[in-house]
Amino acid sequence: MSRVEARGGGVPAPRPDQSPPPRDDTDLERLLALVARGDQDAFEALYDKLSGPAYGLVRKVLRDPAQSEEVTQEVMLEVWRAASRFDPARGSATTWALTIAHRRAVDRVRSETAATDREQRSAPFPFPVDDVAETVEANMDAEQVRRCLDGLTELQREAITLAYYGGYSYPEVAKKLEVALGTVKTRIRDGLMRLGNCLGMSR
Repeated sequence: MSRVEARGGGVPAPRPDQSPPPRDDTDLERLLALVARGDQDAFEALYDKLSGPAYGLVRKVLRDPAQSEEVTQEVMLEVWRAASRFDPARGSATTWALTIAHRRAVDRVRSETAATDREQRSAPFPFPVDDVAETVEANMDAEQVRRCLDGLTELQREAITLAYYGGYSYPEVAKKLEVALGTVKTRIRDGLMRLGNCLGMSR
């Protein structure tokens, strides 16, 4: 349907320094009017003009490149679907699109924060994190440790391996895995809980 959807949902948004904000809002308004009537070629042109500035704004809020690309995709889909609601009397086309981008980015931050808070409240960690790592290191039954690690999800296992065996800090793990810091903390926390239970550390 649209350029974003045609790419299969994996849209690598342009870097801000490669796509400066469009200067001709009259042209953008014309394109939006065409997009509102379902013109896919007009959306292609609109995407090229707006996706870079939108990504730049989203990246400033989220910092994380992968999440920024995902949110930029959501922004451009909303531009496609909401083009008929654009009113030039209320502001420029660029301002309208970047307002959508900012709102989407802020919503993502709030969603991530709320999810982390809910998980922390609903499942208090039953034993010190360091105790789990020490138990794994001291455990002489290598087969049991391997079996317990295999019982984790792939994402939990790779995050724990990087943090506790690779010596990386949580921010470094987040950067290597290209995910948000809160996501890494949740993966490691849940993985260590499962690992500790498997090793018989539950109280």
